[in-house]
Amino acid sequence: MEDFVVVRGIVLKHAPVGDYDWVATIFTAERGKITAFARSARKPSAKLSGLVEPFCFGTFKLFVGKNSYTIAEADIENYFEGFRADLEGACYGTFFLELCSFYTRENNEDKDLLNLLYFSLKALLKENIPNRLVRCIFELRALVIEGEYPGIPEGQKLLDSTRYAMGFITTSPLNKLFSFSLSEEVLEELDRITKEYRNTYIDRPLKSLEMLEIFEY
Repeated sequence: MEDFVVVRGIVLKHAPVGDYDWVATIFTAERGKITAFARSARKPSAKLSGLVEPFCFGTFKLFVGKNSYTIAEADIENYFEGFRADLEGACYGTFFLELCSFYTRENNEDKDLLNLLYFSLKALLKENIPNRLVRCIFELRALVIEGEYPGIPEGQKLLDSTRYAMGFITTSPLNKLFSFSLSEEVLEELDRITKEYRNTYIDRPLKSLEMLEIFEY
């Protein structure tokens, strides 16, 4: 009897394998980060064609093999198609996917980070909040979720509004995180602190940063 499992998650990345297959990395609510094969998915007529692209969010039915997963079916709820017409948003989104890939571990549940990723990607598609602020919020809250947030830095002269923003970002419900704006001065301080934390807690180069920095600077 075949052994199947159903998971809910988002495709972080994929790579070609063999003549027609994809191997996809999926960040799931139930099993954390997993690697799964999508057989024949590179054929335009295949039932999984277009369903294992990065940003595809939905439900995946997986066959559990001895050493790997194989995708049997996929029901995609959100393709985040807005990124196809928004190169800047896509670069930020790709950075979020790469950070999640860094934080997550194989078969290690991390629902809070997955929810943060989903809300953050949706925020990138909104016009009323700067992408740079969305990035700062995502990075700070991810540190909280992963148990690495060091708190508001001591010994630095910060604006009261910056301190308040950091408190809001690190404690508010996820669905309230992207409901405010900041002055340019406060955003600059928040941006600087976020990058200091990234340099401290991320111990490897992030490929998506090079492109992202083109838009920010």
